[in-house]
Amino acid sequence: MSVPAVALPGRLTLVSRLGAYVALTKPRIIELLLITTLPTMILAKGGLPDVWLMVATLVGGALAAGGANAINMYVDRDIDKLMHRTRKRPLVTGAIAPRNALIFAITLEVVAFVELWAWVNLLSAVLAVTATLFYVFIYTLWLKRTSKQNIVIGGAAGAMPVLVGWAAVTDSLAWAPVVLFGIIFLWTPPHFWALAFKYKDDYEAASVPMMPVVATFRRTAIEIMAYTVAMVALTLVLAPVAHLGVLYIVAAAVLGAGFVALAARLWVQATPKASMQLFSYSITYLTLLFVVMAVDVFITH
Repeated sequence: MSVPAVALPGRLTLVSRLGAYVALTKPRIIELLLITTLPTMILAKGGLPDVWLMVATLVGGALAAGGANAINMYVDRDIDKLMHRTRKRPLVTGAIAPRNALIFAITLEVVAFVELWAWVNLLSAVLAVTATLFYVFIYTLWLKRTSKQNIVIGGAAGAMPVLVGWAAVTDSLAWAPVVLFGIIFLWTPPHFWALAFKYKDDYEAASVPMMPVVATFRRTAIEIMAYTVAMVALTLVLAPVAHLGVLYIVAAAVLGAGFVALAARLWVQATPKASMQLFSYSITYLTLLFVVMAVDVFITH
């Protein structure tokens, strides 16, 4: 009787190997970054930018973000194997060799910079690569394993795509993209800490000092509420700064009220279910806020 072949990492099918490389880039995170980039471009233009410019910007942004995420997985492969949430990542399972993952990540960054410089402008290329450098060196290599403020400061990298989008259209920066940057910067701690509540044991096992691990539940809940209120206030500040209309103002207020309500529920209930409800809503919130912003531009401009 023949013995079934064992699927070893070196014998992965081409499709499986390609899938592993795609997984390195964290596609879901890239999708969220692009959702904030395109509406920002529409706001900067005051209408619909050239299709080629939108495509070139989104492709370059996706490549840069994918490279940054792949480097993050390369650096964090030692702690990823300790956490239930990340133990199936390609570098943990052995689907991709660490050296190959790093070469892939750096290649994405180089291609992203060249593509943005050639087809968009130098400012957008510099901003995209700056986001990667900040994410890798400030967040991943330094703050993530040493400070409870890791995701707060590291969140600046995730807020950079709005600056890239604005720069792609105008080849400059202004107060409107700075306010948008601030909104995403303030959104990041409530969004990520809500997830960290559920996976507190994971982070504790890996000795990662996320706020829910090193602070009491009450303290973390207070921080989440504080960032949420500040974020909602800044979304309303955006209206006069970016000359947005009633549609955006009403939507920002209603969506913000929902965010505050779920943050309050988490404070009261202190359950994994409540934390995941806030986490899920935070993604919907950011998506709808930017979509409505874009729609408002077409109405008011």
